[in-house]
Amino acid sequence: MNTDIPRLLEPALLASILESTLDSIQNNDNLIIVDLCSEALYRQKHVPGAVHLQAGALMAGTAPYPGKLPSIKQLQTIIRYLGIKADSHVVIYDDEGGGWAGRFAWTLDLLGYPHWSYLNGGIIAWIKEGFVTESLTNQPIASETLARIANPAVLMSADQIASQLNKSDFAVWDARSPGEYSGEMVRSARGGHIPGAINIEWTSLMDQQRNLRIRSDAEQILGRAGLSRDKQVTTHCQSHHRSGFTYMVARILGYDNISAYDGSWAEWGNLDDMPVERGYQPD
Repeated sequence: MNTDIPRLLEPALLASILESTLDSIQNNDNLIIVDLCSEALYRQKHVPGAVHLQAGALMAGTAPYPGKLPSIKQLQTIIRYLGIKADSHVVIYDDEGGGWAGRFAWTLDLLGYPHWSYLNGGIIAWIKEGFVTESLTNQPIASETLARIANPAVLMSADQIASQLNKSDFAVWDARSPGEYSGEMVRSARGGHIPGAINIEWTSLMDQQRNLRIRSDAEQILGRAGLSRDKQVTTHCQSHHRSGFTYMVARILGYDNISAYDGSWAEWGNLDDMPVERGYQPD
């Protein structure tokens, strides 16, 4: 990662980086800013120089588990379209506090492009704090990059999770709502959660008073819940969208053994041979 750009990037620092760029950000081959907001918002205002990516492209989008990882061909199309190369530094943001940005961060890690930063608070913080925006549609400079699964350790399958449920150094982070976790809200054939999973809803780590920045006490929240750095943690939600954010938070906090389950509850809740627990998490 570019040592001048921290993993968690504050809007003021990004603004100063953009101001110091003599020409447009488009002329800096190594810095790519990716906007994962709604297309309508991108057309109205975005970070200067940012290129837009439809967030849905990050998912397979096919039945029965649409949140699964897309094909390598589809991923390569994304990477080439954005112009990402081995030495690129990618700044990512969205308009919802980090779900789609996190899903892209996980995708970059999986493909072996670890040089990324998250714009803390995304476009919400950028706009509310008065930083310059533009409405010009920026076209990325395409690359000929070859995509491959370079870091398979960040991708977990249902079978891999099931085989580790009884290990003391393994933990599942369920990023869904308490209602989904308990089974009160059923969004698959079965409701409930993976046995032993720890429920920390994704939005609980967003600071509503600081324009959706990641909470400054996020690491303490995780530690108190039993998600410490020394454990192998895998995170999921219903489709690995909300858990994109929780994956990214863990990466920003320096969790080296964080992974994500792309099938998420859409898959687990429909697999008859996978164990399920019901009920709310104890206080």
